[in-house]
Amino acid sequence: MITVENLRKTYGDFPAVVGSDFSVESGEVFGIVGPNGAGKTTTLKMLAGLIEPTAGSADVLGFDPEDPAMRRKLGFLPEESPLYEDMTPRSYLRFFADLYDVPRDVADDRTNAVLDRLDLEYRDRRLGDMSKGMKRKVAIARSLVNDPELLIYDEPASGLDPLTTNVVLEFVRELRNDGKTVVFSAHNLFHVESICDRVVIMNRGEIIARGTIPEIRDEHGETAYRVYTTVELPESEREGDRFVSVVETMDEVESLRQAAADAGGTVSDIRTDEASLEDIFLRLARDAPTKSTTEGGRGVS
Repeated sequence: MITVENLRKTYGDFPAVVGSDFSVESGEVFGIVGPNGAGKTTTLKMLAGLIEPTAGSADVLGFDPEDPAMRRKLGFLPEESPLYEDMTPRSYLRFFADLYDVPRDVADDRTNAVLDRLDLEYRDRRLGDMSKGMKRKVAIARSLVNDPELLIYDEPASGLDPLTTNVVLEFVRELRNDGKTVVFSAHNLFHVESICDRVVIMNRGEIIARGTIPEIRDEHGETAYRVYTTVELPESEREGDRFVSVVETMDEVESLRQAAADAGGTVSDIRTDEASLEDIFLRLARDAPTKSTTEGGRGVS
């Protein structure tokens, strides 16, 4: 579906994207995550054919991203998506369907179905009078008027209230269930963790981790075990009528079990605390080298 090799973009002396390598499989939700300025938007725009790479290559749906034939199979949603505010959602979506030569009846059925799924009720209200969340739903519907194989969404839930955010994220899940491939960027790592099949984590233009969420957690995360005992042990803390000790290995868990038995008690519960994607990212970002030390290098896996 997408193959990226040593993709690079510089603006003067500033490396916005440094030697990225990754692939996206058909029918998956693929996340590109990182803080503002990490290179996410630049990467997505290169995949969408909106800006030209300085070096490297990208194959999107078997095409060069700048090939107009690819763009007819693509739905793109930028982070900032100004709409024609004097239009209504219905007229706006018909306008874009006409640009793709989609028959009017097909376009109306398609956009009505999308707006139903996104819970957008007011379809004949002037866009300029609508909330940001409503406008975002219309922009998402616009990305689907040509029934694309691939969707590239830049921060689809940026700035939305929690309720609208949940609607948008659930819709992304539905798109995957419909067989669409979705590539999207986000800086809210909780959203990514909840819907992505695989991710790459970017920082300062470089890929610093990649894989499924469990793979990234296994490779880069730190697991802790909260061991609850019926008796107090050295360095344990009271929680209600029990005592809890936090350790990092199963050997330490077994040592606590034995210590509890020696003190006339037992282990009543063991809970695993896994690092969140945000915890992992913050540690990787803190430890990652700067661009000046990786100039011309390839992404780190």
